[in-house]
Amino acid sequence: MTAPFLSISRRTRSTPFSRRVTQAGVKAYTVYNHMLLPTVFNSLEDDYFHLRESVQIWDVACERQVEVRGPDAARLLQLLTPRDLSNMQIGQCYYTPMVDETGGMINDPVTLKLADDRYWISIADSDLLLWVKGLSAGTRMDVAVTEPDVSPLAVQGPKAEDVVAAVFGERVRGIKFFRFEPMLLNGQEYIVARSGYSKQGGFEIYLQDSAFGEALWDAIEEAGKPHGIRAGGPNLIERIEGGLLSYGNDMTRLNTPHECGLGKFCQTVDAIGCIGRDALIRTIMEGPQRMIRGLKIHAKDLPFTIEPWSVLTDDGHHAGQVTSSAWSPRLETTVAIAMIEKDYWEPGTALVVDTPSGPRDAQVVSLPL
Repeated sequence: MTAPFLSISRRTRSTPFSRRVTQAGVKAYTVYNHMLLPTVFNSLEDDYFHLRESVQIWDVACERQVEVRGPDAARLLQLLTPRDLSNMQIGQCYYTPMVDETGGMINDPVTLKLADDRYWISIADSDLLLWVKGLSAGTRMDVAVTEPDVSPLAVQGPKAEDVVAAVFGERVRGIKFFRFEPMLLNGQEYIVARSGYSKQGGFEIYLQDSAFGEALWDAIEEAGKPHGIRAGGPNLIERIEGGLLSYGNDMTRLNTPHECGLGKFCQTVDAIGCIGRDALIRTIMEGPQRMIRGLKIHAKDLPFTIEPWSVLTDDGHHAGQVTSSAWSPRLETTVAIAMIEKDYWEPGTALVVDTPSGPRDAQVVSLPL
């Protein structure tokens, strides 16, 4: 059977790097924030091993920025998240679970503090811009909420630091994890952050003018040639092994940050002003009844997880659902992220996954793998 074709229109936006991605031989895309996100170049497994061993350049311009700027910027940011932002410094990146008034997750972005009155929210796949604009208007805060012409380009892998230092200078090596600095390249300013959607280490470079997208790509590609650089993208196998969650797949508005294992990023009691604070405090007092866990499923050649797979006990009781899965050639098993009920979430618990290929034995494991 021929795979269905994705029709692309102006509603599915290209990026400042799309031509270079095409030239690099992209084989698969997904749609993320109404934009193209490359997912496969050689093959899922080949891209996975290359990412772990070398360095890749990723078009992640789909990580759109919501800029909040003005005298009430910090106040509006705190309204969005149960993470206490009061001690956030200029030049820091914070992973910031964002919730609605019920405490349900609406995004899990990285927030960058550029100034006391200016922030970028680097968003996951949901229309957070509209939520932030609505809160701003409804609360009459003195801020401007916009989507600026900012497009991240990631350099990920164990050799990433050498590549980025060759482009921007040795000062790059001094940037700490989840910190950023403005840096110049050919007279243009870029925000260079030590961050990225992989466990292999690397940087995200925030392009601030789409006209210079291909020049930035070319500079990184040239600097990376001695290190074996290739085009890549967020890799399904690597992210599952690393326990990196995908909003819309592993968690939705029906889940709280605490169910998603993100409680360590929430200082809910101290986050005075968070719109979902009261609801989350009730959740904390009751304790989560389900939580994200890893699974090893004893099977190969399972289809990709489009609809969640039921997770059951040996006697058929509901124990949760698989939300993402992939064959791990390194671990020689199918690895998965799952939302597991409280009675069954301890590592080592034996369960059964109802896959499209039939029931398969599985075991609860801790993430990352």
